[in-house]
Amino acid sequence: MGKKYRFYDQKQNLIMPPDMDDWLSKDHLARLVNEVVEGLDISPIMEHYEIEMKGAPPYDPKMMVKIRMYADSIGTPSSRKIADGLYDDLGFRFLGAGNFPDFRTICTFRMIHHEALANLFLQVLKMCNQAGLVKMGTVAIDGTKEKANASMDKNYTLETLKKKEEKLTQDYLRELARRIIEDGIKVDEEEDRIFGPDNKGYGVPKDALERMRKAKKELE
Repeated sequence: MGKKYRFYDQKQNLIMPPDMDDWLSKDHLARLVNEVVEGLDISPIMEHYEIEMKGAPPYDPKMMVKIRMYADSIGTPSSRKIADGLYDDLGFRFLGAGNFPDFRTICTFRMIHHEALANLFLQVLKMCNQAGLVKMGTVAIDGTKEKANASMDKNYTLETLKKKEEKLTQDYLRELARRIIEDGIKVDEEEDRIFGPDNKGYGVPKDALERMRKAKKELE
Protein backbone atom coordinates (compact mmCIF):
# COMPACT_ATOMS: atom_id res chain seq x y z
CA MET A 1 0.00 0.00 0.00
CA GLY A 2 1.40 3.38 -1.03
CA LYS A 3 2.05 6.33 1.24
CA LYS A 4 -1.02 8.39 2.20
CA TYR A 5 -0.94 12.13 1.67
CA ARG A 6 -3.22 14.93 2.77
CA PHE A 7 -6.03 15.73 0.37
CA TYR A 8 -4.98 18.07 -2.44
CA ASP A 9 -7.22 19.12 -5.34
CA GLN A 10 -6.84 22.55 -6.95
CA LYS A 11 -10.27 22.24 -8.57
CA GLN A 12 -12.08 21.45 -5.33
CA ASN A 13 -15.03 23.80 -4.92
CA LEU A 14 -15.57 25.46 -1.56
CA ILE A 15 -18.89 24.74 0.12
CA MET A 16 -18.90 28.14 1.83
CA PRO A 17 -17.45 31.36 0.40
CA PRO A 18 -14.12 32.32 2.03
CA ASP A 19 -14.19 35.00 4.71
CA MET A 20 -11.58 37.69 3.97
CA ASP A 21 -11.24 38.30 7.69
CA ASP A 22 -9.65 34.85 7.98
CA TRP A 23 -6.93 35.72 5.50
CA LEU A 24 -4.87 37.90 7.81
CA SER A 25 -3.36 37.61 11.25
CA LYS A 26 -5.01 39.82 13.85
CA ASP A 27 -1.97 42.12 14.07
CA HIS A 28 -1.47 42.55 10.30
CA LEU A 29 -0.66 46.10 9.16
CA ALA A 30 -3.50 46.01 6.62
CA ARG A 31 -6.00 45.81 9.47
CA LEU A 32 -4.55 48.95 11.04
CA VAL A 33 -4.64 50.80 7.72
CA ASN A 34 -8.23 49.67 7.17
CA GLU A 35 -9.40 50.95 10.55
CA VAL A 36 -7.48 54.23 10.31
CA VAL A 37 -8.81 55.10 6.84
CA GLU A 38 -12.36 54.29 7.94
CA GLY A 39 -12.00 57.13 10.45
CA LEU A 40 -10.58 59.68 8.00
CA ASP A 41 -12.53 62.39 6.21
CA ILE A 42 -12.03 61.69 2.51
CA SER A 43 -14.79 64.05 1.32
CA PRO A 44 -12.32 66.14 -0.78
CA ILE A 45 -11.71 63.01 -2.87
CA MET A 46 -15.35 61.93 -2.89
CA GLU A 47 -16.47 65.33 -4.20
CA HIS A 48 -14.41 64.79 -7.36
CA TYR A 49 -16.63 61.83 -8.32
CA GLU A 50 -19.95 63.21 -7.10
CA ILE A 51 -19.84 65.97 -9.74
CA GLU A 52 -19.78 63.60 -12.72
CA MET A 53 -22.81 61.29 -12.81
CA LYS A 54 -22.23 59.83 -16.30
CA GLY A 55 -20.02 56.93 -17.27
CA ALA A 56 -19.23 53.63 -15.56
CA PRO A 57 -19.18 53.60 -11.75
CA PRO A 58 -15.68 54.35 -10.43
CA TYR A 59 -13.92 52.22 -7.84
CA ASP A 60 -14.83 53.11 -4.27
CA PRO A 61 -12.52 56.03 -3.30
CA LYS A 62 -12.20 54.68 0.23
CA MET A 63 -10.87 51.38 -1.12
CA MET A 64 -8.44 53.24 -3.39
CA VAL A 65 -7.18 55.32 -0.46
CA LYS A 66 -6.69 52.17 1.62
CA ILE A 67 -4.58 50.36 -0.96
CA ARG A 68 -2.51 53.48 -1.62
CA MET A 69 -2.03 54.11 2.10
CA TYR A 70 -1.04 50.49 2.70
CA ALA A 71 1.33 50.54 -0.27
CA ASP A 72 3.10 53.66 0.98
CA SER A 73 3.29 52.19 4.48
CA ILE A 74 5.16 49.10 3.28
CA GLY A 75 7.37 50.99 0.84
CA THR A 76 5.61 49.95 -2.38
CA PRO A 77 5.04 53.19 -4.34
CA SER A 78 4.76 51.51 -7.76
CA SER A 79 1.19 51.41 -9.10
CA ARG A 80 2.16 48.35 -11.15
CA LYS A 81 3.24 46.47 -8.02
CA ILE A 82 0.05 47.50 -6.24
CA ALA A 83 -2.06 46.14 -9.11
CA ASP A 84 -0.04 42.92 -8.96
CA GLY A 85 -0.39 42.81 -5.17
CA LEU A 86 -4.19 42.93 -5.41
CA TYR A 87 -3.93 39.39 -6.77
CA ASP A 88 -0.91 38.03 -4.91
CA ASP A 89 -0.57 39.91 -1.59
CA LEU A 90 -2.93 39.07 1.27
CA GLY A 91 -2.83 42.62 2.66
CA PHE A 92 -3.82 44.16 -0.66
CA ARG A 93 -6.45 41.50 -1.30
CA PHE A 94 -7.97 42.13 2.12
CA LEU A 95 -8.21 45.87 1.48
CA GLY A 96 -9.27 45.49 -2.16
CA ALA A 97 -12.10 43.11 -1.18
CA GLY A 98 -12.41 41.58 -4.64
CA ASN A 99 -11.67 44.77 -6.57
CA PHE A 100 -8.81 44.70 -9.08
CA PRO A 101 -8.17 48.15 -10.57
CA ASP A 102 -5.41 48.08 -13.18
CA PHE A 103 -2.13 49.93 -12.65
CA ARG A 104 -3.16 52.85 -14.86
CA THR A 105 -6.29 53.45 -12.76
CA ILE A 106 -4.22 53.35 -9.55
CA CYS A 107 -1.62 55.67 -11.06
CA THR A 108 -4.25 58.17 -12.29
CA PHE A 109 -5.96 58.17 -8.88
CA ARG A 110 -2.74 59.33 -7.22
CA MET A 111 -2.06 61.92 -9.92
CA ILE A 112 -5.52 63.46 -9.51
CA HIS A 113 -5.63 63.36 -5.71
CA HIS A 114 -1.96 63.75 -4.78
CA GLU A 115 -2.59 66.79 -2.56
CA ALA A 116 -5.53 65.19 -0.75
CA LEU A 117 -3.58 61.95 -0.32
CA ALA A 118 -0.62 63.85 1.13
CA ASN A 119 -2.95 65.55 3.63
CA LEU A 120 -4.52 62.23 4.60
CA PHE A 121 -1.13 60.60 4.99
CA LEU A 122 -0.05 63.52 7.16
CA GLN A 123 -3.04 62.89 9.44
CA VAL A 124 -2.08 59.23 9.70
CA LEU A 125 1.56 60.07 10.45
CA LYS A 126 0.46 62.46 13.21
CA MET A 127 -1.71 59.77 14.80
CA CYS A 128 1.10 57.20 14.53
CA ASN A 129 3.56 59.69 16.01
CA GLN A 130 1.19 60.39 18.90
CA ALA A 131 0.85 56.65 19.46
CA GLY A 132 4.61 56.17 19.36
CA LEU A 133 4.51 54.20 16.10
CA VAL A 134 6.70 56.57 14.05
CA LYS A 135 10.44 57.00 14.50
CA MET A 136 11.57 60.50 13.67
CA GLY A 137 14.62 61.13 11.53
CA THR A 138 17.99 61.32 13.27
CA VAL A 139 19.44 64.80 13.65
CA ALA A 140 23.25 64.63 13.71
CA ILE A 141 25.51 67.45 14.89
CA ASP A 142 29.10 67.45 13.67
CA GLY A 143 32.18 68.96 15.34
CA THR A 144 32.26 72.16 13.31
CA LYS A 145 33.03 75.21 15.51
CA GLU A 146 30.58 78.07 15.07
CA LYS A 147 30.35 81.45 16.76
CA ALA A 148 27.85 81.23 19.60
CA ASN A 149 25.18 83.70 20.57
CA ALA A 150 24.46 83.50 24.32
CA SER A 151 22.45 86.70 24.62
CA MET A 152 19.40 86.65 26.86
CA ASP A 153 17.00 86.96 23.93
CA LYS A 154 18.36 83.64 22.60
CA ASN A 155 17.61 81.75 25.80
CA TYR A 156 14.43 79.65 25.75
CA THR A 157 12.18 78.37 28.48
CA LEU A 158 11.27 74.67 28.64
CA GLU A 159 7.77 75.51 27.37
CA THR A 160 9.18 77.42 24.40
CA LEU A 161 11.54 74.56 23.56
CA LYS A 162 8.64 72.10 23.63
CA LYS A 163 6.67 74.29 21.23
CA LYS A 164 9.65 74.51 18.90
CA GLU A 165 10.06 70.74 19.05
CA GLU A 166 6.38 70.22 18.24
CA LYS A 167 6.64 72.57 15.26
CA LEU A 168 9.74 70.79 13.97
CA THR A 169 7.96 67.47 14.34
CA GLN A 170 4.90 68.70 12.42
CA ASP A 171 7.09 70.22 9.70
CA TYR A 172 8.99 66.94 9.41
CA LEU A 173 5.80 64.88 9.11
CA ARG A 174 4.35 67.29 6.56
CA GLU A 175 7.50 67.10 4.44
CA LEU A 176 7.60 63.31 4.81
CA ALA A 177 3.98 62.93 3.63
CA ARG A 178 4.59 65.22 0.64
CA ARG A 179 7.80 63.43 -0.34
CA ILE A 180 6.20 59.97 -0.12
CA ILE A 181 3.47 60.97 -2.60
CA GLU A 182 5.79 62.83 -4.97
CA ASP A 183 8.43 60.09 -4.96
CA GLY A 184 5.72 57.57 -5.78
CA ILE A 185 4.61 59.60 -8.79
CA LYS A 186 8.22 59.64 -10.01
CA VAL A 187 8.39 55.84 -9.68
CA ASP A 188 5.34 55.46 -11.94
CA GLU A 189 6.80 57.88 -14.47
CA GLU A 190 10.08 55.96 -14.53
CA GLU A 191 8.29 52.63 -15.00
CA ASP A 192 6.23 54.13 -17.84
CA ARG A 193 9.51 55.07 -19.49
CA ILE A 194 10.97 51.59 -18.99
CA PHE A 195 7.95 49.40 -19.82
CA GLY A 196 5.79 51.75 -21.88
CA PRO A 197 2.61 53.48 -20.68
CA ASP A 198 0.35 50.50 -21.48
CA ASN A 199 2.61 47.66 -20.31
CA LYS A 200 2.00 46.41 -16.78
CA GLY A 201 5.63 45.28 -16.56
CA TYR A 202 5.04 42.04 -14.62
CA GLY A 203 3.75 38.55 -15.18
CA VAL A 204 4.54 36.08 -17.95
CA PRO A 205 3.65 36.58 -21.64
CA LYS A 206 0.12 35.58 -22.61
CA ASP A 207 1.41 32.82 -24.89
CA ALA A 208 3.93 31.52 -22.34
CA LEU A 209 2.14 28.18 -21.77
CA GLU A 210 1.79 27.53 -25.48
CA ARG A 211 5.46 28.30 -26.01
CA MET A 212 6.43 25.93 -23.19
CA ARG A 213 4.31 23.13 -24.67
CA LYS A 214 5.91 23.70 -28.05
CA ALA A 215 9.40 23.66 -26.53
CA LYS A 216 8.60 20.42 -24.68
CA LYS A 217 7.54 18.74 -27.91
CA GLU A 218 10.66 19.94 -29.67
CA LEU A 219 12.84 18.54 -26.86
CA GLU A 220 11.01 15.22 -27.02
